Amino acid sequence: MLTIHAADLLVTGDRRPAVPGGAVLVDGRRLAALGPYDELAAAHPAARVRRWPGLLTPGLVNPYGPELLEHAYHPDPREADELGTAPLFTGEALAALGMTDARRAASARRGVQRMLAHGTVAVAGDLRRPAVRDAVHRAGLSTRPRLDVPVGPPTLDPLAAGRSLAEAILLPLPPVGTDGLDATVGTDVERALGTDVDGTAERSVEGAAERSVEGTFDATFAVFDVPDEAALGDRGAASCVATVVAGRLLHRRR
Repeated sequence: MLTIHAADLLVTGDRRPAVPGGAVLVDGRRLAALGPYDELAAAHPAARVRRWPGLLTPGLVNPYGPELLEHAYHPDPREADELGTAPLFTGEALAALGMTDARRAASARRGVQRMLAHGTVAVAGDLRRPAVRDAVHRAGLSTRPRLDVPVGPPTLDPLAAGRSLAEAILLPLPPVGTDGLDATVGTDVERALGTDVDGTAERSVEGAAERSVEGTFDATFAVFDVPDEAALGDRGAASCVATVVAGRLLHRRR
């Protein structure tokens, strides 16, 4: 089934201009096209339409994978009165829990859901516990290596500590147009992607290849209830209303 995800503003994550009234066309797990909603809707009148408020962007990477999923405990909602809702890293309450493998696995599953609620589609860092790796992969998130421990305390918000959207995204949205054709065909790659020789273009092209399956691109993105990138920086990733990974709507704010 074809689905159009439409938002007030679409940002590709590279230097291509933002698209007011933008949308992406999802075909199964594939991102088939992107561009103005009116053009996609006219080209695909039978497609289901999901309308979201705010800003549609590439999905984000949380740099605190081990800290949030292996070292912290995410309380069950039934424990909220006693433990609160924020992740626990230290303290008597955490020490008194008696962290069994089953409790750690359940905590990791809840942690992954809370990451999805912040637009996260991948986590960075070496995950050593099998139950944690299983929770991540079952949810559809990918993992990435990291060279350095990120700045600041662990947080569910990939945009915390002053990280920009460009720094926090997994990969830019793929270079496809409203017709579904590769926007770089017959053009200079750097110009088509809006990048230059500082390495951004190389990252975008390599990312597109990584995202590609038999010449297609996974539909992986997030939507935030903010008007633009500046507001996203101010309000943070907790403003997420939807997270889509490989075409699956894995988070939708109620």
